[in-house]
Amino acid sequence: MDSSQLSSAGAANSAIYQSQWSSQQSNPGTVLACTLSFLAAAISSAGGVGGGSLYVPILTIAAGLPLKAATAFSTFMVTGGTLSNVLYTIFFLRRRGSAAGGRQPSAIDYGIAVVSQPCLLLGASAGVLCNVSFPEWLVTALFAMFLAFATLKTCAAGVRRWRAETAEMGRIRTPDAAAAAAAAEEALLEGGGGGGGGGRRCEWVDLAVLVTVWLCFFVMHLFIGGEGAKGASGIKPCGVAYWLITAAQIPVAMAFTACIGHQRRKSQAHQHGIDQAMSVSSKLDALPAFVFPVAALLTGAMSGLFGIGGGLLLNPVLLQIGVPPKTASATTMFMVLFCASMSMAQFVILGLQGIASALVYAATCFVASVVGLAAIEGAIRRSGRASLIVFMVAGVLALSAVVIACSGAARVWEEYTSDQYMGFKMPC
Repeated sequence: MDSSQLSSAGAANSAIYQSQWSSQQSNPGTVLACTLSFLAAAISSAGGVGGGSLYVPILTIAAGLPLKAATAFSTFMVTGGTLSNVLYTIFFLRRRGSAAGGRQPSAIDYGIAVVSQPCLLLGASAGVLCNVSFPEWLVTALFAMFLAFATLKTCAAGVRRWRAETAEMGRIRTPDAAAAAAAAEEALLEGGGGGGGGGRRCEWVDLAVLVTVWLCFFVMHLFIGGEGAKGASGIKPCGVAYWLITAAQIPVAMAFTACIGHQRRKSQAHQHGIDQAMSVSSKLDALPAFVFPVAALLTGAMSGLFGIGGGLLLNPVLLQIGVPPKTASATTMFMVLFCASMSMAQFVILGLQGIASALVYAATCFVASVVGLAAIEGAIRRSGRASLIVFMVAGVLALSAVVIACSGAARVWEEYTSDQYMGFKMPC
């Protein structure tokens, strides 16, 4: 297909999207989609996942959007929800903790985020290639099986934590013991984002590194394009330059991971010399250096393969590694914000139509995310059970498994009845 054909096809698609949205802005289906998206965003934010696996079926079924448009719109919605969640966690929760006395560490573990993000983005790129090559029936089956397995594992982890919390509550008899247990629980809930002035300085350094990683991968994706579209530089999809830039993501991710890991080990050695106390953070630091990068690489590959942001996969993985529930939730949302915002920016630059409507959905998710996070935060503080987050994650996993399996089965059946090709394809 030459450039004139691409231009005419783009103009046709633009006209189609414009006509669709001019007729759908007052459609009751759009109102229903916004309502369902609000509920999905509140539930997803409470569980610490992006919610893309729920948004896409809502947009396709309730709003009547094509799958490609729904996928693009979901990146706006995930970005809005995760941005709200991260801002609430950084500013409101920390400020409230500081007002209660002392300096409150962030629930976000910036160390996990910064060491995992390069491999997460690299894995997502590899997963997208697999997504293009694999037949939809295989992707749907793999996704449903993974979600079912993750649901069972997360439920088991939640039950174990619930029993441990119950046993701990049973041992609390005196006011002094209750106060000590409450302090320990608060530390567990808030995680190990770093405290004090040095911690705040390290957070800004980690954030600068994350933005640098984001920009590097964004520029590469901007050059090569995606989803069958040419990049901003006009590089031919699947040409020599395309594959060279795609392959360049591997050494870039490895270099970032190696440098970040080296600095992290130096920081851990320095901190260990200052403070010998064994905490949740130091237990995580004692894990092998490759644990988080490998977990992020596999999670990113699955997120690219299954076409979601990754929070639905990353949160259960962090819980299985041993990250405290609130830290796992906040860190997952922080990392998903970077992934989703990159996809959103690419769609905008490549000329997505209906951006105003996408922003309405994003604003809905922004508000709903605060509502969901405030609700689960209040429930945890009243009950003293961090396991509520784990059960919420399991609930989102189970709901997503049902939705993905049903909607995927419907699409596969449509392909089968229309005699479409259902085998493996070349990535180009």
